[in-house]
This record gives sequence, structure tokens and C-alpha cells, in this order.
Amino acid sequence: MKRFRWASLPFAVYALIFTIAPLILIIFYSFTDQSGTLTLDNYRQFFNWDDPVYLQVLWRSIKVAVISTLICLVLGYPMAYILSKMRPGLRDTMVFLFVLPMWMNFLLRTYAWMTLLERTGLINTLLGKIGIGPLDLMYTQGAVILGNVYNFLPFMILPIYNVLIKIDKSVIEAAQDLGGNKYVVFRKVIFPLSLSGVVSGISMTFMPAVSTFIISRLLGGGQQALIGDIIENQFKVVGNWGLGSAMSVVLMVLILAAMNVMRKYEDENAGGNVLL
Repeated sequence: MKRFRWASLPFAVYALIFTIAPLILIIFYSFTDQSGTLTLDNYRQFFNWDDPVYLQVLWRSIKVAVISTLICLVLGYPMAYILSKMRPGLRDTMVFLFVLPMWMNFLLRTYAWMTLLERTGLINTLLGKIGIGPLDLMYTQGAVILGNVYNFLPFMILPIYNVLIKIDKSVIEAAQDLGGNKYVVFRKVIFPLSLSGVVSGISMTFMPAVSTFIISRLLGGGQQALIGDIIENQFKVVGNWGLGSAMSVVLMVLILAAMNVMRKYEDENAGGNVLL
């Protein structure tokens, strides 16, 4: 046991330096002003109901993230289910094709969508050929959601796929033997057993979607600023690290709360129900 404890020491040091220490610093800065004095003014400024500009940005960020996550779930679950039903050789090839775009730089992928969505881009050119457009596709909330879905869809597909391929086939056959059709088997067996993958996919999609700033800056053009943009601006432009840290802490608490709710839902609904 002591040997294993010593082996884990490098990981503990890594977590302390790159995870715990920065988190403590962010929390500390959130309770200090620019002179280093302890204060709650950063949180008061953020939760200012008389001028709720930051709360409006937070609400917009949550709304965009929820919409993006739901679209990823609607698109990702059927695709993960289809992948799980393919023969192994074809399945591995398709999974590779889904993972392949993630090897490209995140920024380059977003720039590619800028060239597609601009007024002289490919999409507007094709629409113009059928008498539609050009449309203002760039610098809209829809463009930001599209960028989120494109970049984060694999994070929804892969966790669900990994759970679906591990479901015991005998459980499905038993449900079919009890008289369940494909719809009943999916609703009462397959989907409940895949909830852990759904929860993981939602968490892995919602977290980057609610905190992103590159997508909203490039595709939203500053007109659809999200909380990530405001936090970056406080650190890099305004220099108000206290307010930026307070925003980061609030966002972190919201994400942890959302994950906790999802985990409780998963625990309550885990396991298949083959009572037909």
C-alpha cells in the first residue's frame, strides 16, 4: 500500500499546482478589490438587480448552452445508437470520422464556419442560386449555437456510444422474449441503461458551451457576448481581476449545481425496467 501511495505522489503534486492552487487564487481574488482589500463588492456588482447587465449576459449564456446541449442530444443520441448497431469494422471507421475533426485546431474549425456563414460564403452563394438571400447568418445567436453544436457534438456522441456498445445483449433479448417490441425495449431497457452516457454527454457539452468565448467572439461578433467573453475582458482588457474571478466562481458553482442535479437524476433512473 505504501508503494502505491508513493506512486500517486506525482499526480497529487500535479493536482495541487495546476488545479487546487489556481482555484484557491480565483476564489481569493473574487473577495478582494484592486488594492487587495477583502470585500464583497465584486459579487454585489455582479448581482446588481438595478443594472443587471451581467445577469443578462449570464442568462444568455445559460440559454445558448442549454439550446446547444439539447440540439447535440437530439442529434447525438440517434447517431450513437446507429453507430452501436453497425458491424465492428464499419463502426470503428465511423467513430474515427467523428473524432477526426477534433484533431484540427479549435480556432481553425471556428474560422472555417466564418467563411461558410458570411454574406459571400458558400451557404449564401448556394441560397442565392435558388433565389434566397443573401441572409445575415453571421453575428447572430443562431451562428453561436451552430458553432457550439459543431464543435461539441462529438462530446455528446462518444459517451453515449461507449455505454450503448457495453449493454448486455442478453438483457435486450430477455425483454424481447417478454413480448416487448422495438419501441418498448428501447424506452424501458436501452434508454434507461444508457442514462450514464447521456448524463456524461450533457455535462461534457454544457460545460464548454456555457463558458466558451472564442465561438461567441468570432461567430457572434461581440453582439452575442457570453459570460466567457465578459470574464476574459475583465482579466485581459479592464484588469479587474476581482470581478472576473467572482464571475468565474459564480459560473463554476452553477456548473457544479447542474452536474449534481444530473447525477441525482441518473441515480434515480438508473437501470432498465422490463416490466411490460
